Amino acid sequence: MRRRDPLANPEPLIRRVYAYVAYRIGDGPDAEDITSEVFERALRYRESYDPSKGEPAAWLIGIARHRLKLGQRPTVPLDETAEPAAPGDLEADSIGRLTLTAALTTLDERDAELIALRYGADLTARQIGETLGIRTNAVEVALHRALGRLRVALTADESTGKDSGASAGTGITHSN
Repeated sequence: MRRRDPLANPEPLIRRVYAYVAYRIGDGPDAEDITSEVFERALRYRESYDPSKGEPAAWLIGIARHRLKLGQRPTVPLDETAEPAAPGDLEADSIGRLTLTAALTTLDERDAELIALRYGADLTARQIGETLGIRTNAVEVALHRALGRLRVALTADESTGKDSGASAGTGITHSN
């Protein structure tokens, strides 16, 4: 019986890994380079993928988490060619992203990691549990609490007079 290739459909996996990495360190060349390193490692060690331990996305996010823990920035030379501006309200999007980033830095590492896995990597609570080695229910409770703390941090930004467009374009929506 032939094992399923975990990288058979790479496009959605690349988007998920990049989104997770960008959530953790910010958009841009460093996130792109780390994403590339993750897939380079995955290609090199694809035979070690065990489908009984989780889905390919969770496996790749685990590689990305390990890479991010190393802390050093990629050493790939950057291409300095200019890219066209993104469509939409760049100012509002930038303010929203900066406000969210500032609020995320007020969270402890575990809360930031849970939010990055859920909204950056778009993993389900079950997938996060598999990645972190904890129960799905524990992930759901911890994520709910982390979002509450993030909401408090965002509200504190608004009450201190900072312009908080954080709800626009952040991808984080949560209703009680």
